[in-house]
Amino acid sequence: MRLTRQAAALAAALLAAGPAMAELVFPSLDYRTGPFAASGIPFADGYTDYFTLLNERDGGIGGEMTRVLPCETGYNTEKGVECYEATKGEGALVYQPLSTGITYQLIPKASADGIPIHSMGYGRTSAANGTVFEWVFNYPGNYWDAASIMTQHAKDMSDGSLQGKTIALLHHNSAYGKEPIRTLETLAEREGFDLTLIPVDSPGQEQKSQWLQIRRERPDFVFFWGWGVMNQVAIQEAANIRYPMENFIGVWWSGAEPDVMPAGKGAHGYKSVNFTGVGTDFPIFDDIRTHVVDKGLAAGDGSSVGQVQYNRGLYAAMLAAEAARTAQEIHGTSAINAAQMRDGMEALNLTEDRMAELGMPSFGPAVEVSCANHAGPGVALVQQWDAEARTWTPITDFIAADRELIQKLIDEDSAAYAAENGITPRDC
Repeated sequence: MRLTRQAAALAAALLAAGPAMAELVFPSLDYRTGPFAASGIPFADGYTDYFTLLNERDGGIGGEMTRVLPCETGYNTEKGVECYEATKGEGALVYQPLSTGITYQLIPKASADGIPIHSMGYGRTSAANGTVFEWVFNYPGNYWDAASIMTQHAKDMSDGSLQGKTIALLHHNSAYGKEPIRTLETLAEREGFDLTLIPVDSPGQEQKSQWLQIRRERPDFVFFWGWGVMNQVAIQEAANIRYPMENFIGVWWSGAEPDVMPAGKGAHGYKSVNFTGVGTDFPIFDDIRTHVVDKGLAAGDGSSVGQVQYNRGLYAAMLAAEAARTAQEIHGTSAINAAQMRDGMEALNLTEDRMAELGMPSFGPAVEVSCANHAGPGVALVQQWDAEARTWTPITDFIAADRELIQKLIDEDSAAYAAENGITPRDC
């Protein structure tokens, strides 16, 4: 494969460094450049800062220091694959691709190499079936969960019935944006609403025609699957046509501060689903200030600490660290490898009590993973943007997805994948 200059340089540097040190390596497929940087930077900062905190405060995980290995992808699938090839030999324990397109490409590669993937809340939804996707995890939920939860919220807003209603799905014209379509089509048939699909080509800076269609058809709800600059543009366009923002509901990757702040007061009332805590009112942030920010070790300039995507990166790193800790306990060694990390991810049981011990009480849902269930609980809350206070406010408790419906879709899709790829499902 022909590597980009950056990936080739990284590979050469790694080879020159000689044998890997006794440390736990967590690659970070970042995108701090390009049209998706506004979303990618705070996530990468939160992910890195958590491992820095563990090193500075605890001496790592189980006595082993951690090392975050960044590689810039620009949210480009080809570059993401190159980053994987350039870093996998460094003792990589788990990959967070941070892109559905990259995830789709890495699933067969990482599975063959025996390195787990954690596509947290994104990627291939049917990877929730651990009997087929042994090396892939998407806990604490997936896109089909999100589609179900968003539909349930719209139903609650409509006095318990969506019969005769219209819902438009404004979505990134990629594997990511297309992921919820099947679920929404199934829900439309069951709930009696009309579904309109409105794709937006990447990167999404031009949406005039799409919003002219929305202004003309005036759907009762707009569900939104955007990312990066596409989010800012969509929310500004919605404000421009005076679409009722309380009926404009984004997936969890379409509801962060950089998405709404450019629209000013026009973004007031916009909603999105979320599975992580917002703000800095959690004990862990005192430790981050003391051990990371005040020591000048923060990955960023500190301006995104407590924001949605920073906190989500923090949460992703916490899940990885807890899985590594679980793997150490299972195998009786602190110097775990990727296969042992996979075992720790599959045995992860993150309780509310444990999150409180970590300084993250109610920061996210409790997560229990198993051989068959790699998706976790499948719950999310709805948050709403307050443009005056410039804060996100949760307006619901955690809402459970319709897992009975979704599991049927997961079983069908994963069975087809297994048949196409000659995979014999595990007996769990």
